[in-house]
Amino acid sequence: MNNNCALCTTELTSMDTLLGANKLSDGNVLCNKCLNKISDINDELLYNLNAFSIDDINNMLNTEDTEATQTVMTVGKTLPAAIDSGSHQISKEVYKRRHQKIKNELERLHANLSVFTKGEIKELPYLISEEEQIIAITDAQFVNTLDAGVLVATPNRMISVSKGMFGAAKINIYPNETIKLLSFVTHPRSPIIKLHLEERTVEFECYMDKEDAEKFYDTIKNIYNNPQEQSSKQIGSAKRSVSVSSEEIFNQLEKLGKLRENGILTDAEFTEQKKKLLEQLK
Repeated sequence: MNNNCALCTTELTSMDTLLGANKLSDGNVLCNKCLNKISDINDELLYNLNAFSIDDINNMLNTEDTEATQTVMTVGKTLPAAIDSGSHQISKEVYKRRHQKIKNELERLHANLSVFTKGEIKELPYLISEEEQIIAITDAQFVNTLDAGVLVATPNRMISVSKGMFGAAKINIYPNETIKLLSFVTHPRSPIIKLHLEERTVEFECYMDKEDAEKFYDTIKNIYNNPQEQSSKQIGSAKRSVSVSSEEIFNQLEKLGKLRENGILTDAEFTEQKKKLLEQLK
């Protein structure tokens, strides 16, 4: 077997050749960095790499370069095409802008995500706007499932995105107001992060990187696990809301309605948030 990556020619490491995971149909092998690069163009490479040869991959790269050049030449002449992910629909221009912003945030956080979460990361631009910041992210899947997944924390909510080898992504949104407590169950191989909601507890298994899961928990635990401070913040927020205009409340209600229409909030979550906003008008 060749000891160099068939694409970039750098020397392969033990992680690149682990279990022959990066082996192509013609016997060539890709390093993990090149696999990440090419899987951005074609997700199928993550799950069915041995069906492709190095010639197939070079053709993909050449096609991608040609399309990119054509896109630059036609900017301003046509409207951006729409990207549809389930009930989410944004323009390609907005998607690229959000994707770059998310990429920069993950680099800043030194996110240590596995190659299997590529599909989940591609869903995030549909869910997280330019105004919403990612404060923590880790590999995490629902317990007793085979889906890969990520758990994302922002200042106002937690987002779970999970995806099997085939099929659409499964997205679950947990606004901060619905999370009563956050807990962490240590384990030598796969610790568990628990979101204690009002009516149930949601459990995520972190089997890829135990230390990264602990880092994620340590980063956000104080947001949820200091009841007195949280209560004080809620009281302070309630007092400030007295001076909030009714127009602003109605704007917030309109935003909630759009989140429900897009499937980001369930009917129950929408009703709860709507009730809290209407109470501020009293």
